[in-house]
Amino acid sequence: METGMTAQPVPAQALDQEFDQLRGPLLAHCYRMTGSFQDAEDVVQETYLRARRGIDRFEERSSLKTWLYQIATNTCLSALGHRERRVLPSGLGAPATDPYAPIVSDTGVSWLQPLPDSAVGDPAEIVVTRESVRLALTVALQYLPPRQRAAFLLREVLSWSAEDIATTLGISAPAVKSLLQRARARLGTAAVAEPAPGEVEHDLLARYIAAFEQADVRALEEIIHADFTLESTTHRTWFKGIAVCLPFLARTMAPVGSARLIPAGFNGQPGYISYRDRGDGVFAAIGIGILTVDHDRVRALTNFKDDDLLRALRLPMILSGGAAS
Repeated sequence: METGMTAQPVPAQALDQEFDQLRGPLLAHCYRMTGSFQDAEDVVQETYLRARRGIDRFEERSSLKTWLYQIATNTCLSALGHRERRVLPSGLGAPATDPYAPIVSDTGVSWLQPLPDSAVGDPAEIVVTRESVRLALTVALQYLPPRQRAAFLLREVLSWSAEDIATTLGISAPAVKSLLQRARARLGTAAVAEPAPGEVEHDLLARYIAAFEQADVRALEEIIHADFTLESTTHRTWFKGIAVCLPFLARTMAPVGSARLIPAGFNGQPGYISYRDRGDGVFAAIGIGILTVDHDRVRALTNFKDDDLLRALRLPMILSGGAAS
């Protein structure tokens, strides 16, 4: 820019266009930060409002994209200062060793939430995003202090420089490097776990759904790991090991014909929306399930059963005549 010239204000229309293109990626970023689909949506909306209020002061020292991510990151950090860490049942204690153990519910816990692949937007973006929102990494991220979490995501997912991260967080570049070193040490292998090939995940999901709808425990046994884990929000009780999980599934699966599982992607992993017959031929949504696949077996099933969450995810709540509504 020539000496004496001042930056021209960025038109609000340009901001709106950039925001519309970034809405899905920003949602994924805020989800990684918060572990909550609902919180992420709120932060993205607040990011837009803050950007609109501050667009007259935008000096084009960075791109609009970078600026929006800076706002989103700091809005997440503000929100996280007032909220508990999001967890899954396996983060609260040891697994139950008795498949007939009473199920302990707890609605007071800040449970981790899933991220629908459809919320990310463009299918190409889903492919790019899927590894960075998988459940194992999302859970592990929640155990990092928020600023470590932000530094790690800006560097490892968005490929920002230490200097840009320092500007965003209001710290020095050496401080950023220290945050990154500690974050990488705490995350361990969770950050680098590779998903199974898509065709393997697709095949295992189809087999899992068929077995579950037919209440076929033997078919389930053929596709799950010996150390298979089963957990469900909003329950503290969870199970690990085929010797415990199979008897539990056998006693809790719906009778043949009364359950339907509709495939749907969550967190870049194979999953489904679960429906049960209300007794009148109409199937109502009761939750979602996400499979974690390791090589050619299902290593874990994570269920999310919360009616408010299902509505927030804007999932079909009713199946009637085989169609979602």
